Amino acid sequence: MTFEASNTKNQPLVSVIMNCLNCSKYVREAIDSIYAQTYKNWEIIFWDNSSTDSSAEIAKGYDERAKYFKGDKTVPLYAARNYALQQARGKYIAFLDYDDIWLPQKLEQQIPLFDKDKKIGMVYSNAEIAEGITAIRKMHTVLQPSGKIFRQMLRHYNINIQTVVISRTALESLNEWFDDSLNLAGDTDLFLRIAHDWDVKYLPVVTARCREHGENLSLKLAEDVPVEVEYIIGKFSNLYKDFIREYDPELIELRMRLRKGLAVSKWKSGQNPEARSLIVRHLRAMYPFVLVWFLSFFPYKIMSFLRNNVLWQTAVRFYRKIPAAFLRIARMIKNQDTAVR
Repeated sequence: MTFEASNTKNQPLVSVIMNCLNCSKYVREAIDSIYAQTYKNWEIIFWDNSSTDSSAEIAKGYDERAKYFKGDKTVPLYAARNYALQQARGKYIAFLDYDDIWLPQKLEQQIPLFDKDKKIGMVYSNAEIAEGITAIRKMHTVLQPSGKIFRQMLRHYNINIQTVVISRTALESLNEWFDDSLNLAGDTDLFLRIAHDWDVKYLPVVTARCREHGENLSLKLAEDVPVEVEYIIGKFSNLYKDFIREYDPELIELRMRLRKGLAVSKWKSGQNPEARSLIVRHLRAMYPFVLVWFLSFFPYKIMSFLRNNVLWQTAVRFYRKIPAAFLRIARMIKNQDTAVR
């Protein structure tokens, strides 16, 4: 299905949530990428979290489709996202952070998918990760799951918020939107809760380009991620009956991946000995990731080269099958124990 760039007839309104705190360095390029969309029926909900730079001047320099709001004081990110959501009028909600961009056909490709299946509450797709000025890598190298994917998301969450579109109906079915007690994993928490009750559709195309740089909050606070995920696990155990028992194998793999992610974060920041120490300390749980331990003797920048190497990508795809194999074994053991009882 293709829309005419100048025609908004029969196009549902999409509210694009943009949050900003002193974002003048990148925000013009982000906003321009929304205006470049081939799908034209959208509004920007620009929430200024009390910036002190020229962000407001830039955001106000567009037409009436860019709606500017400013908070009285700076609040945590997910509280600011909730304030922006309260201003949204669209049938669908999308997100774009100030330092990332959308590719022109993102909304045109994603919005029609909701009409094909009313059970879909969220659509996501691929992203390109820009490292530095020229290095670009694709976020996904294999097809991601669609449908009832709560279990898969819990085991291996791999969704970039810039690629997501959610329906207002799905959002309003929840008792809570973003959990503003979280600093990093608020989108993980929200999208998992949507996936628990709704179908999720994966579109295997790149729709967004995200910057990875030293200013990213996720790099500065990487050690907080495992803490926040444990909080989400506790929250879900209260929301969903028998959650811990039903999803025990997935939680085992989730925690293993969190340890790996923390080790990689330390490696990326140049703390190579600390990364190896973390892996060794949890070696019993992290044996599928000993490759990270070996590679940590080299600068992390070597990964930018290896990611673009076809032989390396093939080896990684094979290597990633190892955790899934251990997960199947864990399920078999659990089923045998249940049968004995």
